[in-house]
This record gives sequence, C-alpha cells and structure tokens, in this order.
Amino acid sequence: MNLIADFGNTRIKTALFENNTLISKKTYDSVTDLINDKNFYSRAQNVVIGSVVSNHTQFMNSVIDKKVLLFEASTPIPLKNLYKSALTLGSDRIAASIGSYSLYPNRNVLTIDAGTCIKYNFVNRSNEYLGGAISPGLPMRLKAMNHFTNKLPLVEIDFNYEKLTGQSTHESILSGALLGAAAEVEETINRYNRSHENLAVVITGGDSPYLCKQLKNRIFAHPDIVLSGLNTILNYNIEE
Repeated sequence: MNLIADFGNTRIKTALFENNTLISKKTYDSVTDLINDKNFYSRAQNVVIGSVVSNHTQFMNSVIDKKVLLFEASTPIPLKNLYKSALTLGSDRIAASIGSYSLYPNRNVLTIDAGTCIKYNFVNRSNEYLGGAISPGLPMRLKAMNHFTNKLPLVEIDFNYEKLTGQSTHESILSGALLGAAAEVEETINRYNRSHENLAVVITGGDSPYLCKQLKNRIFAHPDIVLSGLNTILNYNIEE
C-alpha cells in the first residue's frame, strides 16, 4: 500500500492507494497532526512526499521504517520534462500533470489547479511537459486588494456570488476577484483550444467547484489529480 503526502501552502493532503486505486484520504492543518495520526498510515509500505514548503522533513524522519520517496526535480517521471527551470518547478504542478497524463495519455492536456494560486500546466500529445502559467488564486486576489490599497475592505469569498455588475464596493470586489478569475481561466482554455487540437482540460484544487460552475468549456473535474499523480510517480520509481 502507498501513502501519498502532498504538502501545500495551506494544508497537507494525504491518501492511501492500493496500486492505482484510492482507498482513503485525509487532510491535515499541521505536520504534527499528520505525524500523530499513525493509525491512518501505519499500513503503508511505501511513501511519496511532494512538497512546496519545508516542514515535510519532520514527517520524513517519522517514517524511516518505510520506503520513502521525496519527489524532487531529479526524480524519474513517466513524462519528458521540457521546463527550462526544472529545479524551481513545484512538485504539485508536475504531479498534477502526471495525474492528467495517466488519464489522457498521448493527448494534449491542460491541467488547472485552483488553490492558493491558479496553476496552468500543459502536456502535449507527445507526453512532454512544457510548462504553463501561475496567477493569484481567489483568496489571494481579495487579500491583495485590501493590502495594497488604503480604503478597499477585506472581503470574504462568497461562492454564491454571481452578479457581473457589482452594485456596492463589496460586490464590485467580489465581481472583480471571482468573476475576473473565471474569465481568465475561460480565456486561457480558449487560447489552448485554438492552438492545440483534441485538448483535454482537467481542473482540480479547492476552488475548482466554483470555477466549474462559471466555465462554459467542456472540462473534467478531478479533485484528487495531484494525489493520483504522486502515486503514479511512486509506482513508476518502485517498478524501476
């Protein structure tokens, strides 16, 4: 059994896989909570860690009795990585792409991860990872408008907000941040569709349900695509 641990900017997402089948998943607010929940992961023989932060080392030290793979730029993967600065490529970006590649091999695939940031990752039909784009996520957009101005208030996310024309400052901020982000995602998909035939679009991340409601394009929602990608990477390295 495989334990997958994805250390993100805000939470730690974990899952147990039997081969390629997701058995169970849990989310933690701190590395201490994860370490103390040995009942969840004690059955796993293999562990893969993907991390965009530095506190994963504590967890690595707590599972030295297992076969542990820290996913890094040098880790073998089942894609050809053509990203020019591979050493700075976030593990979540390439893992999401590998998860999508596993579902749609030999096809142009755009993976959109809507979390702290909105990350766009593109794999072509030759199974080559080319890169993509990074933009502010929904909470970041709201916080930035408050932080970098003198008078705009900090507005909490309201995923029920739908109005294009805000009729108050509160509504205008929501329209700009939420509908503006949806428009960005929509146009990015349109541009990839115009330049790459037979494109599959996969969306994941905590804010993906809201964006899915707003998008007119045909997309595939896969909430566990990063975890699935990390599991594919682990199996790929175990089999080598």
